Amino acid sequence: MKPTKKVFTAMIVFLIMSVPIQAATLTFGVYTSDKPTVMYQKFNPVMNYLENYFQQNKIQINIEMKIFPTYSGAITSLAKGEVDFARFGPASYILAKEKNTGVRLLCMEHKNGKKRFKGIFIARKNDDSIIDISDLNGKSFAFGNQNSTIGRYLSQAEMIKKGIKAADLDFFKFLGRHDKVALAVAAGNYDAGVVKENTFDKYSQKKGLKRIGVFPNVTKPWVVRDGLDQSLYDLLKSGLLALRDDTILKGLKQHGFLQATDHDYDFVRKGMILSREFE
Repeated sequence: MKPTKKVFTAMIVFLIMSVPIQAATLTFGVYTSDKPTVMYQKFNPVMNYLENYFQQNKIQINIEMKIFPTYSGAITSLAKGEVDFARFGPASYILAKEKNTGVRLLCMEHKNGKKRFKGIFIARKNDDSIIDISDLNGKSFAFGNQNSTIGRYLSQAEMIKKGIKAADLDFFKFLGRHDKVALAVAAGNYDAGVVKENTFDKYSQKKGLKRIGVFPNVTKPWVVRDGLDQSLYDLLKSGLLALRDDTILKGLKQHGFLQATDHDYDFVRKGMILSREFE
């Protein structure tokens, strides 16, 4: 007996439903402002949350995380479209957008609803010869990464405002990460350095560090590559803006995400321009 049209249709539907749906893959990029293991622990809960958010919206997405050893590698990779979205510092976003104007903001992090946090100039507590940034003349200094907003651009802009240029220092070096700067200053390898606020809070007491200067920075932007599908962009953005779970956010030491515009980062651009006078 030949199957009826209704039975035949049901068989086709069953066969289709029996075939596993291949989930699409998005690649998330981040660079090592801290140890790679720390970066993974920070961001993996957010990636799991986003995968679940996509699933709740009937889209199967796997998110792969790529942790870059250098800021420049991450910037270039996003500009070339080799990663789909990323979490950058303000300066890295600006540099990526200079390489590819199609790079777009998703949102920006916030702490207690604020879009600003601090960069901290540090020295050892027992070093009475350094009280302020202006005391750095003739001292050795540890910067972070050469593409870091705090670790280079804004800190150098602050030094220029205080009359300190590269030639005024005994010597300086870029150490690549905030934690390395804090530990190197604490060990006496450098007289002073600059770190983000969270790093100072982590090491100041147990490593005997003091602040000798403070300056503002804008919270970190989350960005997407040029040409990312608009529906994926919209879901990534809405998912991040909806994230309120403290157990997921605690690794970032942030309270969530806010809408972001390119103008939020204008003062960083000005600082990057002023920093050119440092060397």
